[in-house]
Amino acid sequence: MDIATIVGILIGLVFIVGGILVNGEINAFLDLAGALIVLGGTISATFVAYPIAKVFEAMKIVSKAFSNQNIQPQEIINKIINLANTARKEGLLALEEAAEEVDDKFLMKGIMLIVDGTDPELVRNLLETELNFIEERHKSGQGIFETMGTLSPAFGMIGTLIGLINMLRTLDDPSSIGPSMSVALVTTFYGSLLANLLFIPIASKLKLRSKEEILRKEIMVEGLLSIQAGENPRIIEEKLKAFLPPKLREAAEETEEGVEA
Repeated sequence: MDIATIVGILIGLVFIVGGILVNGEINAFLDLAGALIVLGGTISATFVAYPIAKVFEAMKIVSKAFSNQNIQPQEIINKIINLANTARKEGLLALEEAAEEVDDKFLMKGIMLIVDGTDPELVRNLLETELNFIEERHKSGQGIFETMGTLSPAFGMIGTLIGLINMLRTLDDPSSIGPSMSVALVTTFYGSLLANLLFIPIASKLKLRSKEEILRKEIMVEGLLSIQAGENPRIIEEKLKAFLPPKLREAAEETEEGVEA
C-alpha cells in the first residue's frame, strides 16, 4: 500500500474541511444536486470521450496509484546477474530451467527467445515493441484521469450556471439571493476539488509508476541481450547500474562492499 497517496488525500481533506470550519459551517458546502451534476457529468463525458472498455480498464489500474508493491531496479539487476552466471557456467540452454523460477512474464519471454537461439536484433525488436505497447496502454489510463481532471471543473461551472439561472428566477425575493448564490458556487468547489485532489494527482502517480515499470523492463532488455552476447557478468552488472539514479547506484555499491567484507 502506498501510504503517500492515501495520506496526501486525507491531509488535503483535513485542511480543506478545517479551513471551512474556521469561518463557516460544513453544511453550507453539502449539496446533493451539485455533486450529481459534477460527478454524473464528468463520468458521462468520460464515456463519450473513451471506449467503455478503456474506462473500466483505467478504473482497474487506478489501484497502482495506491499500491507500493514495485520491484526495485536493483532486484532486477541481481536476477539478471544470476542468469548471466548460469549462462556462463552451463550455457544458454540452462536458462530454460532458470526461467521456471522467474515470475515476470516479460523477462521469461526474453529468456525463452534467447534459449531458442533467436537473432539478437530480432530479440531487441520484439521486446522493445512489447515495451512500446505497454507504455501506450499506460498512457491511455493516465489520459483518462487527466481528461476527468479537465472535465470536472467544467461541469462545476455548468452547475454554477444552473444555480445562477435558478437564482435569477427568484430575484424578486432578496432574502433568497444569498443562499442561492452559495449553492450555485458549491458545484465549482466540487469540480475543482475532484480535479486537483483526486483526478490529476492520480494521473501523475500513474505516470510515475509507468516510468518505474518501463525502467525495469529496459534493464531486462539490456541485460538479456548482454547475456546472449556472452558478456562477463561483472561487465553486465556495471552496464545495468548505469540505468540507476546516483543514490540507488551508491546504495547498491555499499551493499556489495558490505557483502564482500
